[in-house]
Amino acid sequence: MKKRSKILALVFAMLFSLALFAGCTNTTKTMTDREGNEFTLPSKVEKIISTAPSNTEVLVALGLSDKLVAIDKYSADVEGVNTDIPQIDFRNPDAETIISLEPDLIIASGHNKVGDEDPFQLVKEAGIPVVYIPSSYSIDGIYGDIEFIAEITKTEKQGKEIVENMKKEVEEIKAIGDKITDKKKVYFEIGAGTSLYSFGNETFLNEMIEVIGAENIFANENSWISPTPESVVDANPDVILTNVPDTNGVKAVDSIKTREGWDSITAVKEDQVYQIDKNSSSRPSQNVIKALKEMAKAVYPNEYK
Repeated sequence: MKKRSKILALVFAMLFSLALFAGCTNTTKTMTDREGNEFTLPSKVEKIISTAPSNTEVLVALGLSDKLVAIDKYSADVEGVNTDIPQIDFRNPDAETIISLEPDLIIASGHNKVGDEDPFQLVKEAGIPVVYIPSSYSIDGIYGDIEFIAEITKTEKQGKEIVENMKKEVEEIKAIGDKITDKKKVYFEIGAGTSLYSFGNETFLNEMIEVIGAENIFANENSWISPTPESVVDANPDVILTNVPDTNGVKAVDSIKTREGWDSITAVKEDQVYQIDKNSSSRPSQNVIKALKEMAKAVYPNEYK
């Protein structure tokens, strides 16, 4: 009897130890976000706030739309999002409103910051973890963002599948682009008005132009730029792309074609001015593949049939 009691005691001790170990594994985890900030990830993430449409698109693709309890106003057009949930101005977020929603995690964007000031400081002090995802400068960076969001939401399998599908499509397009020797010069306009806006290297859009086998006329510039109209004329692009939306009944493409002094540009003379989907070309998520395909077909319609 004594021996049996000892064995039972040992079994109970082992079971207690296993239970204790299991309990310990269901704890918080210290991690580093995409900006390099340390944060504590809770054991369960059931309520999420997304503060940027690119992150919202990733969350929806991961099957997490039902866990969103608030979004930014630009995420309202993301397919699959419940537009009845609160839409918050994250440039000047109301900490009281956010805390009342009791989120387990806030997935923020570098665009939410103005200077070095953290708009979520009060929220963090209330014990709610906030992770920052700056706008990625490359396609590889977008892969990393998706994998990070998948990791912190425990949807690694779905995240891996999304990234693998993206890589496959990029490689298929790049395989064609690499064979193009007579590379067309491209000007991509992302903003127009009192000033023009475009981009140089260290941007995922510049990389996308290179993937399809073309050359960005401002590839020697750094990041996001405001070129002069004269610099575009001087560069004489073969193709002009724009993701600027139509305004007041005027098509963005027609506005470019009739721009004063631009009638000498090859792209204008040969009617090679095309509009690219705004959201997929400006939001660093898995949906950039849509923009990549549109760009490929616009610049090289014969090669990308």
